[in-house]
Amino acid sequence: VVLVATIRALAYNGLESENENRTEALKRGIVNLERHIENLQKFGVGVVVALNTFSNDTSDEINFVREYCEKLGANFAVSEVWARGGDGGIDLANKIMATINSKKSDFRVLYDTSDSIENKITTIAKEIYRASSVSFSAKAKKNIEQIIKLKQDKLPICIAKTQYSFSDDPKKLGAPTDFEINIREIKLSAGAGFLVALAGDIMTMPGLPKNPAASEIDIDNEGKIVGLF
Repeated sequence: VVLVATIRALAYNGLESENENRTEALKRGIVNLERHIENLQKFGVGVVVALNTFSNDTSDEINFVREYCEKLGANFAVSEVWARGGDGGIDLANKIMATINSKKSDFRVLYDTSDSIENKITTIAKEIYRASSVSFSAKAKKNIEQIIKLKQDKLPICIAKTQYSFSDDPKKLGAPTDFEINIREIKLSAGAGFLVALAGDIMTMPGLPKNPAASEIDIDNEGKIVGLF
């Protein structure tokens, strides 16, 4: 598994004040990356951390992340594709190939898809997010009943939640533990083959307004597109 990270995002997870030194914030926020590595290792596969670097990243910051990842048993590569294009990804490609050739994959899943919807979601919440409990809204419970009636309850789970936190609260940064995740709705994506559990205040794609721009786009009799801009 290739896990992509940036120093900016890691520092954000450790930020305590707007004017704080970024390096100090990075030292706290890197626990977020540690949690991701631990989670991926639970699946029994090799992990390569690809650090997307930018012009304001310092060598000390990069080396700090490198040493931290290697102590956790993950391979590490600097990705410079932002500045150098394809040439900037050669080191990453080599690390991926080395990992494939040197680390035996023993892939396993965290839950049995034949388990109940509630148990599958709870397993993800506790094993991946480190939540202590899961609550299901009345609507989510009704959704579960309908999905069971449709005999679609044995599908795997996809959880939609904030990208800023392991919890459903975007303000809980770093690597929080012992919190409750609220599942407010569960949608059936029968064609894709999974169930989508919506956690907290999250809007899924496409997120269109009441009058999407597409409704104003057309092609006239001469084949010209109108309403695009």
